[in-house]
Amino acid sequence: MKKNDYVNTLISIIISFLLGGIVIAIMGYNPLETFSQLFQGAFVGNFNLGCTLEKFVPLVLTALAFTVSSAVSVFNVGVEGELYLGAIAAAWVGFSVVGVSSPVHIFLCILLAMVVGALWAAIPGILKAYFKVNEVCTTILFNSVAVLITSYLVSYPLSGHLGVPQTPPIADTAKLFRILKPSRANIGLFIAIAVIIFIYWLLFHTTIGYKLRSVGLNPNFSDYIGIDSKKTMVGGMMLSGAIGGLAGAIEVMGIYGCFLDNFSIGIAFDGMLAALIAKNNILMIPVVSLFLAVLKSGSLGMERFTGVPKSLIDAIIAMFIILATMEGLFLFKKQRKLRA
Repeated sequence: MKKNDYVNTLISIIISFLLGGIVIAIMGYNPLETFSQLFQGAFVGNFNLGCTLEKFVPLVLTALAFTVSSAVSVFNVGVEGELYLGAIAAAWVGFSVVGVSSPVHIFLCILLAMVVGALWAAIPGILKAYFKVNEVCTTILFNSVAVLITSYLVSYPLSGHLGVPQTPPIADTAKLFRILKPSRANIGLFIAIAVIIFIYWLLFHTTIGYKLRSVGLNPNFSDYIGIDSKKTMVGGMMLSGAIGGLAGAIEVMGIYGCFLDNFSIGIAFDGMLAALIAKNNILMIPVVSLFLAVLKSGSLGMERFTGVPKSLIDAIIAMFIILATMEGLFLFKKQRKLRA
């Protein structure tokens, strides 16, 4: 992402808030007070800040998963399914494995979640690389299959036999340590940050990353210079699926303490939007993800103290997405330079 792209994203944020402020004023509310309560609800106090970070982690990980697949030119819309399967895999290890230390238990939960997510993503990756099957269709369908599989598992063989479909609670040794109590924010935040740093290093400072990016830019040329584009494409999808599975594991181990049926419908699609807004730039993804998390978290306090409906925040997010993806909005800068 070029310097101008960062500026354009910032301008999009400002304009979306200005338009939202106009709508708020038309509705008869004070825009300054409304936005003040929005940011207080997102940052002031351990609970509010923790809620923001709680929403930030799955957003940034699912956005990163989409970006990794995009590096090999695969449009992975199936991160939601990988998240669900990774979550239920982590939950199964969390309540079935006993007699191990906490670090080992956490490691096993995360490992199986990432393996399951990677294997699930490998199927559409293989179909795309070897049989030219459109990955958008397969990954969308795979989302539904994955969610239905987890619904079956949590309702029958892995049921906790409680009032709602869910697994038995995971052991305390499998739970991620919480920070900023009484919120549910946990050390999954630091795991997510570490993953971002690792993926950036992998893509831009290793031979593996060069192969992934080369295949994404031109698979035919990659084959010509000795890179197996098909295997590399599948490998990129598996890495993407592993990150999606990790996001699901953190939700189970750090937030819910079990797998709940349909616990996070749509969260991976929000992450995909964050990646698209950031133009798949790894350094920009945390910024956009945090912005979306702030809006989602702070909207609750805003509605409580000002009476402005929470749905207005969804409208502001929609305006931000539209503005951020309108390349033509900023073409006047380039045209002025060309005229000069």
